[in-house]
Amino acid sequence: QVQLVESGGGLVQAGGSLRLSCAASGRIFSINAMGWYRQTPGKQRELVATITSGSGTLYADSVKGRFTISRDNAKNTVYLQMNSLKPDDTGVYLCNAVYKSRWSGAPNDVWGQGTQVTVSS
Repeated sequence: QVQLVESGGGLVQAGGSLRLSCAASGRIFSINAMGWYRQTPGKQRELVATITSGSGTLYADSVKGRFTISRDNAKNTVYLQMNSLKPDDTGVYLCNAVYKSRWSGAPNDVWGQGTQVTVSS
């Protein structure tokens, strides 16, 4: 079993910054990609940013230039630095990892419990 533990959410005023962390633990052989998604009431879960094992990144248009995703492969941890936050960034941020528990076989997919980010105007 692999678990993801997120931290770093909270309440911040518009224009402020937060840094989210997500650490993976358990039976991990390799992690192909890690990412952050946002869930808000009445909306589908949306991708915020992802990063591959080779540090290739992908961002939602709405966060480009404001958010930066990074990872520490040695610690199986991914970070999301969020600057110039806006009220529209409010939501539950969920961490995702695509990993393998052994060399052979298909990759697996795991989600964290989520951390609340609230941006006040």
